[in-house]
This record gives sequence, C-alpha cells and structure tokens, in this order.
Amino acid sequence: MRGKRRKHSAPPSPLPQRDGIDPVRLRLPADPDGLWGTVREHLVERYGNAIGAEQVDAMLREGRIVSADGPVRADEPYEAGRYLFFHRDFAAEERVPFEVAVVHRDEHLVIADKPHFLATVPRGSHITETALARLRRELDLPRLQPAHRLDRLTAGLVLFVVRPEERGAYQTMFRDRQVRKEYEAIAPYAPHVALPVTVRSRIEKERGVLAAREVPGGEPNSESRIELLEQRGGLGRYRLLPATGRTHQLRVHMNALGVPILHDPLYPVVLDEAAEDYGRPLQLLARSLEFTDPVTREPRRFVSERRLAEWPG
Repeated sequence: MRGKRRKHSAPPSPLPQRDGIDPVRLRLPADPDGLWGTVREHLVERYGNAIGAEQVDAMLREGRIVSADGPVRADEPYEAGRYLFFHRDFAAEERVPFEVAVVHRDEHLVIADKPHFLATVPRGSHITETALARLRRELDLPRLQPAHRLDRLTAGLVLFVVRPEERGAYQTMFRDRQVRKEYEAIAPYAPHVALPVTVRSRIEKERGVLAAREVPGGEPNSESRIELLEQRGGLGRYRLLPATGRTHQLRVHMNALGVPILHDPLYPVVLDEAAEDYGRPLQLLARSLEFTDPVTREPRRFVSERRLAEWPG
C-alpha cells in the first residue's frame, strides 16, 4: 500500500521585495523525457518568447536568478523540483496622483481607503502603482496581503491582512458572504425606475474582454439591492448593497436599470482606455465594511472618509 504523498513547502525567498513587490518563485517541473539538460535550457524555453534568450542569459550572468544556495549558473544541471527566484523587470508606470489613506491599523488588519484609478494588487500593466505595493512600502509591512479586491476605478475601503497566516480566515469571511458591504454611487435620476429594488442576474466576464455582460435566462449568480438616497438636478445618490461579488456587478446592474454610474468608461459604452481622465473618476465608492472579526471575534465597522466629487457637500 502506497504511503501518502508528502507536500513539500516552498523555501523562503532569499531575495527581498523590490518596490513592495515579491520576487517570482519558480519550481522547476518534472522532466521525464529529459528535455532540459541545464537550467538555462529550461529558462530559455519557458521565458524566451516573452523576454528573449539574450535577456535570460543576462539575468543568469548577472546573478539575478538565485536558489536557496545562491546565484544560479547557466550550465548547472537541470533538477526537477528545485526552487528558483528572481525579480521581473517592470516597465515605468505613471504615478496615480492620489494617496492611499488608512482608516484603521492594528496587529491583524489594515483598512485602506483606496483612491480612484489605483489598482488593489499587481496585475497586468499595474505593478508598483498598486495599493498593496504602496502600503507595503509606506507602512513597512512587507508581509501585507489583501483579503479581497476592489476594482481599479472604484474608490473606498479594502481590507488587508498583516499576518499571512491569518489571511485565509478573512478571505473565507468574504467568500461566505459574512461581510456587509455598502457602496455609494452617483448616477442619473430616473423617476420611472421603481426603487428600492433587488436585481438578480447571471453575469459573465470573458478573459480579454473589458466589459462583463448579463446572460438572459441563465441561473442568477449575482444579487444587488439598489436604493435611492436623494435626488438633485437630474442626478441621484444611490446606496448599493451587493450580496455577491461578481466582476463589475454593481456597474452592470446599474446600467441594466438604465441609470449607468457617472463617468463609467465601460457601461453602457466601452471608451478608449487611453482617454483615462483623472478629473472624471467613476462615481462609485465602497463606503463601509461591517463584519464579525474571524480572529478576534470583535464586531467591526469601518467607513470611508472619501466623498464622490459629483455630489457637492
């Protein structure tokens, strides 16, 4: 009878973070056919199309690819299961000209008040200009991790976890819908739309397509309650209470009601990304988070200090 397969934990990285970004961790895969005689051969096959064999050679020559034993040589024999670490070269990023505020910090949590236009975590072309990278640098918390995400164009509250070993408890809390999230939005006022209303629909988001879409007749996978707080001069201020967390859910549901959120570059019409205007932020704000802390068991409630610009006062 075979014994249980042992799980091998990755060694800690010998490289420090750079600009708040962790190094890449690569575990060399199994090679039953003996395709790679050396470490270099595998790295060139894996990354050559993206950065070129010359760049791979330069990184090896300069000692930028390391293992737990130190810099890796190009001619070292290939060894499946070995861990390698290196830093990617990041393209220069335009700084988002707004600061990340911190509304709460303790030994377990950092509650950040994210500005519009700043991504929550590194992704795509947004790497160092993200809330996670900034907070790691500014608060000197290199192990900080997000428990959930907020759209780049949406402002408001994001929960970060100070201790990585506690991250799972907070992520589970969001997954199991144990967090009451309240958003605020500015959109056209439409007297013919009966509010409050609970919108349920099936939302799908295809990889590589900017906008999500509702699929008629499908099993609902999203739910939002939408309430009108007040109206003034053709605009309404809305409270949005999502029960689920699909991509762009609130933006899709508001658009489906005929009241798309002000300055939305995707709904109802997808605009040119190059036309991003810091003076016209999406009028959507993650206003509050409320939950029972899964670690301390305390009741918690946090409120954003930001205001939406299109609703003076």
